[in-house]
Amino acid sequence: AAMAMAALMRAHDFEPVEADGPEGTTAAAHITGTTLPVALALAERQGVSGADFLTALVVGDDIAARLAVSSGFDVYSGQDNTGTVNGVGAAALAARLLGLGYEQTVDAFGIVVNQLSGTVDAIYDQTATFRLPMAFAARNAIQAADLAARGFSGPADPIEGRHGFLATHCAAPTPERITIGLGETFHGDAVLKPWSCCRASHPSVDAASRLYEDGVRAQDIESVVVHVTPRTASGFVGAPFRAGRSPEASAAFSIPYTTACALVNGTVRPHHMTEEAFVDPAVTALLERLEIAPTLDPGERLTAEVEVRLASGEVRRQRVDAPRGDLRTHPLTEEGVREKFRQNVAYGGALPPERAEKVIDAVGRIDELETLAPLIDLMTP
Repeated sequence: AAMAMAALMRAHDFEPVEADGPEGTTAAAHITGTTLPVALALAERQGVSGADFLTALVVGDDIAARLAVSSGFDVYSGQDNTGTVNGVGAAALAARLLGLGYEQTVDAFGIVVNQLSGTVDAIYDQTATFRLPMAFAARNAIQAADLAARGFSGPADPIEGRHGFLATHCAAPTPERITIGLGETFHGDAVLKPWSCCRASHPSVDAASRLYEDGVRAQDIESVVVHVTPRTASGFVGAPFRAGRSPEASAAFSIPYTTACALVNGTVRPHHMTEEAFVDPAVTALLERLEIAPTLDPGERLTAEVEVRLASGEVRRQRVDAPRGDLRTHPLTEEGVREKFRQNVAYGGALPPERAEKVIDAVGRIDELETLAPLIDLMTP
C-alpha cells in the first residue's frame, strides 16, 4: 500500500518538495512522497493515534531532510535522491511506529541502506519509472523495519561507516551538518507546489501565469523568450518539448511545455499532463514560437524571466526570483492548500466533494484522533 501511494503521489510531480536543513541550507528533494505513505500505511496497520502518527512523520522527514542537505546532492549528478535519503528517513519513521529500540533502529537503517537506488535517466528519457525510486523507498523502509523487528541484523554504522550511506551515496558529504540542532529543530520539505510540474519549471510558470493574470492571452502573442540560467537551459527541463513514453514525465519536466501551458491556461494542473492536452492547438502553436535563452546569471537559483512580444509590437515581461509555494518566502494560503486538494480530488474522481470536505476537517484535527481509522475510511472510495 505504501509503495502504491508513493508512486501515485509522484505521478504528476505535485507533491511537496525541497528539503530545508540546519543553518538555512536547502537541497532538491521529494521527501513527503515517501514518508507520508509509509506513515499512513503503518499507522493503519499498527493502530496508532494521530499524535503518534504525526510524531513519527516529523522524525522521518527530519532525518531525510538532514541527510539531503548534508549529502552534497546535485540533481544533475545522475542520481535520484528520492530513492536514497527517502529510504533512510522512512526507515526511521517506520522504526518509531513499530516501537523499535536503539539497536533495532540501527539495524533497520543498515538493512534499508542496502536497498537504496535511483537514476535520473528515467526523467531524461521521459519514462514512467521516474515514479519508482520514491515508491521503492517506501516499500524498502517498511521491509527494513519489519526485518529489524524480527531480529535481522544490519551493519554497525550504516550512515557514517567505512562503506555507509555517506561514503557510497554522497558526492561531497558534510556529516557535521546532520546533527546541528538534532532533536530541537525539525526539518522537511519546504515547498507546497502550486503547479503540477518540476520545481525547476516553477519560476517560468510563475512568470507566465502572472502575465496571464495581467491580461496577456496566447492568441495575441507573437513570440516568447524564457530567460533562465545556462545550467537550467542545458538540463532536462530546458530541452525542446517532445511527447515521450510517459505523458506525465514529458510535461512535468519541460519548461517549454509548462510555460506555454501557463500562458494558455493561466496554470498547470494534472489534467494538462495528458496526450490530449499535448495537442491543444493553442499550446502547440505557442511552442513553435517559444525559445529558451540561457541569459541569466549562472549564480542564480530558481529564477526566470518570461518575455512575450505581442502582435501589436508591445513587449511584456515578468521576472521571478522566488517562485510561489515556498513556506519560507511565498507560501500558499491555507485556503489555497485546501483548494489544491479539492481540485486534485475532483480530477481523481474517486471521492465526492462532500467527502473531500470531511477529509479536510479530519486532517485539521488529526492529532486528536485515537486511531487513523476514521480518516482512512473517509479516503477509501
